[in-house]
Amino acid sequence: MDKIVTIELFGQNHSFKADDNVYDAGEIVALLTREVASVNEQLSDNKKKMNNIAILTLAALNITSEYIKLRRHHADSVEKISERSDSLVNMIDMHLQ
Repeated sequence: MDKIVTIELFGQNHSFKADDNVYDAGEIVALLTREVASVNEQLSDNKKKMNNIAILTLAALNITSEYIKLRRHHADSVEKISERSDSLVNMIDMHLQ
């Protein structure tokens, strides 16, 4: 059964249906809300005015950038673990012979 997720952005509530397979819709909403607030704060410090679509786009780009960094870090970690595992298996094999 789908669930309804509500997010408040720019003073307006937006509701969406989220599939049951969405792991934690509340955490996703919180992340986007925080990132939009952060972008708004950065822009207000610089006295720049941007429309809501531009702010949402910057927030999405920031989140995507962080996701890509984490994905690369994960891939590097998996590769290192695989290499170390192979090395340990080889050492064990050598000692068992």
